[in-house]
Amino acid sequence: MSGTGLYLALGVATVLFLVPFYLIVRNALSTDADITGESWRFFPTDLQWGNVKELFDDPSVPFAKALWNSTVVAVLHTLGTLLVCSLAGYGLARIPYAHANKVLYAVLFTLMVPAAVTFVPSYVLVSSLGWVSSLRGLIIPGLFSGFTAFLFRQYFLGFPKELEEAARVDGLGYWGAYWRIVVPNSLNFFAAISVITFISGWNAFLWPLVIGQDQSSWTVQVALSSYMTAQTINIHLIFMATAVSILPLVLVFVFLQRWLVQGVAQTGIKG
Repeated sequence: MSGTGLYLALGVATVLFLVPFYLIVRNALSTDADITGESWRFFPTDLQWGNVKELFDDPSVPFAKALWNSTVVAVLHTLGTLLVCSLAGYGLARIPYAHANKVLYAVLFTLMVPAAVTFVPSYVLVSSLGWVSSLRGLIIPGLFSGFTAFLFRQYFLGFPKELEEAARVDGLGYWGAYWRIVVPNSLNFFAAISVITFISGWNAFLWPLVIGQDQSSWTVQVALSSYMTAQTINIHLIFMATAVSILPLVLVFVFLQRWLVQGVAQTGIKG
């Protein structure tokens, strides 16, 4: 493909990528009549900035609380997943023991089990612990990911063993080598996994919908769904809430995109 054709293709792809964001912002600053009207304008003549105040002042949907809950859930979910899965991956990659392959196969087997199969048992367990409508119920059950542990294992297989051997000469064990040598030299990969995990935690809907039965434990995705009921559809608030809810994801991606690309490039599958 020539240079002109390549730039043209990239330009078309960029426009197609940005169209949904344009529609979200345009409709968020419109009235319901502007959104559903027969005539279409690129932007409405009178931008409805009051929709922002209406969103946060709506007594039926505690959207500010939902944003805070989503932030707490996504951040703690990300930190917990990085700790648990990186330790699991490091153990699978570096610590020799008799049943290492069996444990690895068990982890890989969890990737083949549909989420729907474990949904009911997970809910029963969380309910028996009294974690329904609590942040613990939203965060703790999802801390381990077999896929993330497998990615860490593959990455650590390619980590220079010489650095760890030098650490052991200095008297460090597996934990010391992991914490003081491996982690500081793997920040790009950790950043890449953190972005993916944060986005997954922020966008989670079905589990928070079931666990967050009280409004005080709603996440932003559950709050979004409340604007569409069998009786009414509050169109402009749906778009305004969507625009506000995707802003943290855009900021995370913008600030961490360099580490995301570098980290993904380092996930080469090694035997």
